[in-house]
Amino acid sequence: MARRRPKKARIQPADTVDPEGLGVWICRFLESLRVRNYAEATVENREDYLAVFFDWCKERSLTRPQQITRPHLQRYQRHLFYYRSPTGKALSFRSQVNLLAPLRAFFKWLTRENVLLYNPASELDLPRLERRLPRAILTADEAEAVLGVPDLRDPLGVRDRAILEVFYSTGMRRMEVATLNLYDLDSERGTVFVRQGKGKKDRMIPIGERAVAWCQRYLDEVRPSLVYGNDEGTLFLTRRGEVFTPDRLTQMVTRYVEAADIGKRGSCHLFRHAMATLMLENGADIRFIQEMLGHAALTTTQLYTKVAIQKLKEIHTATHPGARLPGKRTSQAEGSKEEEPRPESQESPDHSDKR
Repeated sequence: MARRRPKKARIQPADTVDPEGLGVWICRFLESLRVRNYAEATVENREDYLAVFFDWCKERSLTRPQQITRPHLQRYQRHLFYYRSPTGKALSFRSQVNLLAPLRAFFKWLTRENVLLYNPASELDLPRLERRLPRAILTADEAEAVLGVPDLRDPLGVRDRAILEVFYSTGMRRMEVATLNLYDLDSERGTVFVRQGKGKKDRMIPIGERAVAWCQRYLDEVRPSLVYGNDEGTLFLTRRGEVFTPDRLTQMVTRYVEAADIGKRGSCHLFRHAMATLMLENGADIRFIQEMLGHAALTTTQLYTKVAIQKLKEIHTATHPGARLPGKRTSQAEGSKEEEPRPESQESPDHSDKR
């Protein structure tokens, strides 16, 4: 069972010979999503997940939607739970949800289109998801270490530094960075216009002066030499003058994270997590973080309040009676006593003026 999107759709023309077959209705469902202006990436993902179900049904001679009942869907759910890859690895519960959720939407649509009299997936319970924290969060020093890796003597190193700065400053998703246009970056106002982000939503977010400066250096010194033929206006270009793919950005950032030797693994999302966490620790309101990240629900952004540990650590140290070693507490108390200002110095106007 593939866990990544295959290079080509698994529902082949041979599977759509029967006009009332399951393959045909899946194709019609996907077309209805496109008509309703769903993002193409969403449509492709649902096609992949439904293709897995289609293959499972074909192996059991279930060729039409009317043949599929609630017990069949329950068997399919158990199949996903017990599935093991050739290396013996089970599907995560998130992967299982990703494979099951499109089924509920598909059968709901079939019922609405009067293909089915009742919805066999209406009571299909999805697995409960764990609420996991990000595995790795970059500190400010670690982020700077990664930013310092690109070789600035190489023009492509300047480009890569600009890309890393944009990731760190804005917390944008990799697809959003890959599709940035020249005119989306407003250097004077210090803003970036994110066009058609996740959920096809536009948003305007700030970008730091340092990131703007690196982008400007890239635009002046590097980008003109990367343009071949017609310039379509994409901000960041590969050495061949092409638009970056998300996977290409992932490979690039992963290489720099590994080269920084900070003991953490990750890629583009490392900077997204770092931006949100560091801003929260420095006092940013969580609703501003929500707007920066483009989260539809505040509950998604609240995840970062659980990893912004610095303020909680300070309060714990200041208020918990067993937080400090006895020797440290005593020495600090003595130090604070020695630093008490003398009464004479408080009464002297000359001393107060110098302060």
